[in-house]
Amino acid sequence: MDNDSPVLKVDGRRPLSADRIDAIGEACELAEAHGGRIVLHVSGTPEGPWADDLTVSLVSKWERALRRLERLPAATVAVADGDCGGPALDALLATDYRIATGSVRLVLPVSNGATWPGMALYRLGRQGAGAAVIRRAVLFGTPVEAAEALAVQLVDEVVDDPARALELAGERLTAMAGSELAIRRQLMLEASTIGFEEALGAHLAACDRALRRAAVGVAS
Repeated sequence: MDNDSPVLKVDGRRPLSADRIDAIGEACELAEAHGGRIVLHVSGTPEGPWADDLTVSLVSKWERALRRLERLPAATVAVADGDCGGPALDALLATDYRIATGSVRLVLPVSNGATWPGMALYRLGRQGAGAAVIRRAVLFGTPVEAAEALAVQLVDEVVDDPARALELAGERLTAMAGSELAIRRQLMLEASTIGFEEALGAHLAACDRALRRAAVGVAS
């Protein structure tokens, strides 16, 4: 990745806080202002009575920060290592491209005898292609091992050398224009929730935009 790419470390062992939410916001501001990419290194899962100090207000702010990350006019890349749960899993599932080491396990943390019902459940349900694996994770907190995560498309690759994989990912993503990437991401995300007729207008508008950009490029 280039030197201008914001880099964040999301440690799932640390509790949610205003500082952590602000860090996501600051990285998003940099990406919005200067383009480029955001790189997230995610690892760790909550330990002990981790939910005791949470409030709905704090969780809401965290989820909104992740939604902003998810809709950026910039590519987002995550590198996951070891157990990833809580905020680490939340952040991983909000990124565009996901690199995992072989030690990765995706873990839904348990509080008071049940898995935490945050938006990670929503993203797992929308993104995962393996119903049985996702069901066991959501209902029983069964960890999703690296090979399973790859098989059900929750990560894009499992590697021995994450630094090299990150470098190669950067090369592949360089050609993608930020705002155009955001438009295509949104069209993809909406595909499972809206009908054809409703989707058609948005896709035609995107096609028109692409043709206009191509025409300007030819003219110049």
